[in-house]
Amino acid sequence: MLSKLPEIGDPRLLVGPGTFDDAGVVRLSDELALVQTVDFFTPVVDDAFDFGRIAAANALSDVYAMGAKPFSALAICAFPIETLPLEVLRETLAGGLTVLREEGVLPLGGHTIKGPEFTYGLAVTGLVHPDKVLTNAGAKVGDVLVLTKAIGTGVLATALKRGVLGEAERKAMIASMVATNRAAFEACEGLQIHALTDVTGYGLLGHGLEMAEASGVRIEIDAPAVPLLPGARAAVEGGSIPAGLVANRSWVAGKIEMYGVDDVIGQLLCDPQTSGGLLAAIAPEDVESYSQACRQRGVAAAVIGRVVVGSAGTEVIRGGLG
Repeated sequence: MLSKLPEIGDPRLLVGPGTFDDAGVVRLSDELALVQTVDFFTPVVDDAFDFGRIAAANALSDVYAMGAKPFSALAICAFPIETLPLEVLRETLAGGLTVLREEGVLPLGGHTIKGPEFTYGLAVTGLVHPDKVLTNAGAKVGDVLVLTKAIGTGVLATALKRGVLGEAERKAMIASMVATNRAAFEACEGLQIHALTDVTGYGLLGHGLEMAEASGVRIEIDAPAVPLLPGARAAVEGGSIPAGLVANRSWVAGKIEMYGVDDVIGQLLCDPQTSGGLLAAIAPEDVESYSQACRQRGVAAAVIGRVVVGSAGTEVIRGGLG
């Protein structure tokens, strides 16, 4: 679809749609660039306040993934006023505002329309020095891949909708989704982070492929090293498979090679994430510093793979380390 649209040509554009990055970046001056993104979706949990927090954390994540600080935000909402009470909308907006306040982001208002299905999210503006922009296009052979959140929110949310998710697993899922990526972003300061993206709707393998394609490299993932949210494996084994997972797996199929990976893990690697963690390609000598900086900020960063020599824009997934 996008291939039929005219290309954007402007010398001020630092990051556009060409690399399918997390946000667009426009240079305003030699010292300042503007980062802009938008993200919205239908509820993934039952509680409206939690939904608002999750949607806000998810939208802010795209700015953090560009190495920028979110500055302001506008709410976007479609609401079925005939079928849901307005209290649901108020609670959702309150949840989003709570996250914005915690992150120091200025809420500017927004726009709401009537719609057949409840949809909420944010358009976010961030600020960054032009020389400090991080993209998904800079990974280098030898870099180490680090993931800052466990995966599995897609299958867990599907299990929740089916009424088969345990309370402990539900709480762990929500805790992961409402946590922003600010701490993981702040841990990047002063380190050789060559490429950065957040893991959301295309799953770990999909966003990893985008990084590999944009960077012109091949990446290798150690499947056992990828952290899973509690209950994620059981959700797949119980048949809680979201449609996005199936679509993601079909999309990556021709660009990946799997060795010794069981089917459940193979599916989870394609699980669409909501408010997932950051995926960073880091110079080997800075991996421990990044991991330590994450630990100090309460983030459990996991080394899950590396950038290797091979066909550009492809992935190798191994069932064992090494």
